[in-house]
Amino acid sequence: MVRRFDILDWKTRQYRRNNAVGREITARFIHHSGNSDPVTHFLASVNDLFEHVLHDVGDSDMVGITIRNQVNHNEQPIGISFRRNDQIYADVIRSVFENVSQSNSMFDAMDTLVVTVHSVRMPVGFGKRAIKSRGRQLSLMAHFKISLVEVKAEENCLAYAIVISIAKVENVPDYKAYRQGRMIRQVV
Repeated sequence: MVRRFDILDWKTRQYRRNNAVGREITARFIHHSGNSDPVTHFLASVNDLFEHVLHDVGDSDMVGITIRNQVNHNEQPIGISFRRNDQIYADVIRSVFENVSQSNSMFDAMDTLVVTVHSVRMPVGFGKRAIKSRGRQLSLMAHFKISLVEVKAEENCLAYAIVISIAKVENVPDYKAYRQGRMIRQVV
């Protein structure tokens, strides 16, 4: 693999309370050889740099990126808003660079760039109270939630559901048996 950038400095800071990591990377793109298209080389260099920087960030983590020119501090930094890592595509980065290059004649992408990447690890899982958690199957949640009723009848399932609902509303003593699928066939 051809290396298209040099990393001059790398700083990392962890924000444990917010489940976030901040990285500041100072990098310089290597100039393209004369036989390749400069735009294609630049986009490939940017993609390689971001793949390198985001290699340990999960797909569901939120990522915000700021790019500034190290030499020219008068210009505003380029910003890519926070979005999921799997939504950062080459087209997004290319469009941001196109917008900046059209409005900013002093910006030179081949200078030394300082790329600041903030990533926030999003919580995954059910937490400490797994019983009341979402994302579980209906058959499992029907045991925990009394407002859910699962009808396992192969035919007349709507009739079963209506009889169970009426039994709940009218406080029929056999409601629990109906819910469990016992004694309901005669009523249906």
